[in-house]
Amino acid sequence: MPEELVSQSIELAGGELQLHQPRESAELPDAGAVEWAPLAPYWSVLWRSGVALAREVEGMKMRSLRVVELGCGLAVPSIAAARAGADVLATDSCDEALALLALNARANGVRIESATVDWREPDELVSRAPFDLVLAADVLYERASVPVLLGLLPRLATAAWLADPGRPAAEAFLDQAGRRWPVETRIRDVVSIHRLQLA
Repeated sequence: MPEELVSQSIELAGGELQLHQPRESAELPDAGAVEWAPLAPYWSVLWRSGVALAREVEGMKMRSLRVVELGCGLAVPSIAAARAGADVLATDSCDEALALLALNARANGVRIESATVDWREPDELVSRAPFDLVLAADVLYERASVPVLLGLLPRLATAAWLADPGRPAAEAFLDQAGRRWPVETRIRDVVSIHRLQLA
């Protein structure tokens, strides 16, 4: 885990969420064009899609629901889901992200399980299904991820909520997903929240 962390608050309707983040990433707010990409590790950036998805989750009745977040990074949606009463599994391919997640979960008084997951080798994650809901925020940077995610989601749950600011790969994903499943889209600032019914 990075040695130098800073703490900041995220305003949510149900109360502030406290977040520890690497200093170098905290100085790179996600406020630019959709094509913006940081030099810092992607997982360490506070993406506006993650905050928007957390706000979408907040206030929902999630007690006893099993929720999994894919590509969790700083895991703001996972923390919001856990605060709403869900049993949450946060996953990322980066162990450093999951180490920081443990610190942030404690800072917010929630319990979140975590697991290192590579979407291309998801058998261990799939063995833990079914979940009630999949959460994913700003995970479609590359078109190569589109078929992988399309194949993975229905193996995990009957519903998925994806947040994205309009990246080209997300558009390709939605085009194909819309041919298979009902998709409802809501807009939060510049972020689209796509709710997929997978069954």
